[in-house]
Formats: sequence, structure tokens, C-alpha cells
Amino acid sequence: MMIFKQLSLKTKAAAVAGIVFFSMIASRTLLADRIEEKRLRWLVRLQMLLFANALMFIGSLHIWRSLVTVFYRSPTPMLSCFTLWKTAVLMFLILAHSSFFTVLLLVAEEPYLFSLAAHTCLGGYILLIFCLFVLGSLEQVYNLLLQRQAKVGSASKNAKLAIKPALAVVLTVVLTVLGLLNASQPPAVKSVVIPLHKLPLSMDQLKVVLLSDIHLGPTIGKTKLEMVVKMVRTLKPDITVIVGDLTDSDVEGLGHAVKPLGMLNSPLGTYFVTGNHEYYTSDVNSWFEVLKSLNIRPLHNENIKIMSPKGRSADWFCLAGVDDIEATAMHYPGHGMDLNKALGDCGTDHAIVLLAHQPLAAKWALQARPDINLILSGHTHGGQIFPLNIAAYFLNPFFVGLYKVGQNTFVYVSPGTFYYGMPMRLGSRAEITEIILRSQSSA
Repeated sequence: MMIFKQLSLKTKAAAVAGIVFFSMIASRTLLADRIEEKRLRWLVRLQMLLFANALMFIGSLHIWRSLVTVFYRSPTPMLSCFTLWKTAVLMFLILAHSSFFTVLLLVAEEPYLFSLAAHTCLGGYILLIFCLFVLGSLEQVYNLLLQRQAKVGSASKNAKLAIKPALAVVLTVVLTVLGLLNASQPPAVKSVVIPLHKLPLSMDQLKVVLLSDIHLGPTIGKTKLEMVVKMVRTLKPDITVIVGDLTDSDVEGLGHAVKPLGMLNSPLGTYFVTGNHEYYTSDVNSWFEVLKSLNIRPLHNENIKIMSPKGRSADWFCLAGVDDIEATAMHYPGHGMDLNKALGDCGTDHAIVLLAHQPLAAKWALQARPDINLILSGHTHGGQIFPLNIAAYFLNPFFVGLYKVGQNTFVYVSPGTFYYGMPMRLGSRAEITEIILRSQSSA
């Protein structure tokens, strides 16, 4: 205990984050059979939120020191508006931290204004951290190159103190506004033609609409989902697939918001596989029942034959779906990626299309079964906002868009139909993907 007290605030926050993380794993593994599912669900989600806030606290200390503490060294004339400034920074940080708790406390059919404000501040928080880092790095390089030794007058010192935080705030505000405007636009409809090896000629030009990462929750509600459903219906797809992260909350909070999905009327069916956020809500099985009531079939490590719409019994391809890999990491009972089970009835004589939420799962699937012809994924959001794009690019084997792997395999990664939490997109665009499958026999 004495050693913990002597640690810096940043080190204490990192230690707390580590403790919460391991308690989260312990709760899932040790308490799964000892407390009722609903209480366990709340406990795990609360631990995840505390973990995120502990990590954020380290960044908040940096923001506070960069935007507030630095001015304590300023003379009195510069402190006339200091109290107002300090209050504004504090409120910004409180809103950013509280965004995670809106997932537990403020989820309804339509978003609350507080949730939108809190998640906007979270996006601004990420941008501000990045701007401070870049400007700080440039400042260090500038000082290193000039190696200035001369003393600077107090007025010059005041100006120098104010430049970096002021510029960081201005850049953050501008980028936040641009991100909000971009995310407020309807998803772009992108049409992609993919030649599918072994696809029967009678199924040439089959249309698949791909949705991913809708993230119904604190900042996305029923109205936005209705808009997407109308756009999909206009495309008249043969098949609609939803590759994970449909929701960020449980059925009790969002059961009514998902109802528009019942209007999807693709003649060959609508299919769903889980994403990592389905397991964060810990309410997967309840969501499966809701989706089934809306004529949406979850592919829970299973497959289905998609028959030719022209009535030829020998013409079909295998559509398979796997649970998200996060289910295994979280020890979610009865769930976890099982490729052998998912492809159990898929022979090598017919085309295989696999739905797998994460690109990493797509990589693993191709390593095990290189005969898969097409994998549809999401998860990356195209990075959603800069600079997260950089991390998403390096952390995923497939980032966004269409990839060809080998001679007869393609992977398509959707940038997401909406966004996660933060109502912002910067350097990426939400998308509804219209995939036209071509039979190689038609070439």
C-alpha cells in the first residue's frame, strides 16, 4: 500500500486499469455459473467502462497540464479569464469520461442529447490528444534545431505558453466540426463487382447488400436505422448480410429500435453474424431471438445453402458465418469462432462465402481453409476518425475495401454503415455495400 501511494498519478491509473482488466476476465471465467446472467452482464460491462476510464485518465492528466497547469506560471493579467477556461476544460473532460457510462444508463429508442454531447467530446478528446502530441513533438524539434540559449522576456514567454494550447484547441474544434458534418451524411452506396469462383451461371449478377457496424446505442437510434433499411430496399438485393456490431446495448434497452430490420425483404434471406460488441453487451442469445422474430437468421458457426433463384436444385453456394473471435477471448459460454463447424456441410464443389466480423478472423479462416472464395468483414470502420485510421491499418491484416488473396479468393472489409459512439468520421465514410457476384463462366 505504501508503494502504491508513492506512485505518480499516471502510474496509479495504469495499475488500476490492469487490475480492472484482470478482474473482468476473472468475472467471466469464475462467476459465470455463480450469479445470474443479467447481474454478470452488468458487472462485466461496468468493469469494461472502468477499464476505459482508467486509461483515459492518463490522457486527461496530460490535457489538464497542457491546457490549464501551464498557465499557473503566467502573470496576473493573463489570468482574468482563467477560471472560465479551467471550468470549460474540466467540463469537456467530464463529458468525455461520462460517454462510456451512457451505454449503461442512457440507451433508448432515440439518442439523448447528453449522450451525443458526451460522445462528441470523446471524439474531440482523441483529436486533442493527437494535436497536443504533434505540436509538442514539433516544439521539441524546433528547440533542438535552434538550441536557443538566450533568455526570453516575460511577454514573449506568455505568448509562447499560449501558442501551443491555443493552436491545439483550434485544430481540435475545426476537425471535430468536419467529423460531425461527415458523419451526419447518409451512408454512401458503393457498388463492387466480385467474380466468384464456382458460382453457377444461373446465379450470375446475384446482388448481396453488406451492412456492418451499425452500432445501435447511445448515439444511433431507430430513425437512422429506418433510413438505412429504406436505402437497402431501394437496392433490391437478393441477399442482405449484417456482419456484426449491430448493437451496443441489450434487448431491454434497444429491442424496439431494431424493429425496422423486419422490413428487409431480400428474397434469398437476411443473415447475421456476431461482432465483438455483441459480446460486450453480454446479451447475444436474446438478440438472436429478436432477430429471428424479424426474419433475420443468425449464422452461429453454421451455414446455409443459397439456392439459385431460377429454381435449379443443383445450383447453389454455401453461405457460412462464424462467431466473433472476441467470444473466445471473453470465455462467453456456448460461443466462439468454430470454422470447422461453420463449414461442416460446405463441400469443395460449390462456392463458399464466409461472414466473419473481424479481418483477423478472415485471415485465420483462409489459413485453415484456403478454398473459401469470399469473406465479408467489417470491424475496422476504416479507422472512423484520424488518427485512429493509422492504428486500425496496422492492427488488421485487411483494412478496408476489396482484397484479392491467391487465385480465387476475395476479402471485402466494410468501413461500417454508421459509426461507433462518437458521431464523427474523419478520413473515412460510412457505407452500404452493394456486391454484384459474377460467375466466372459468364466471362
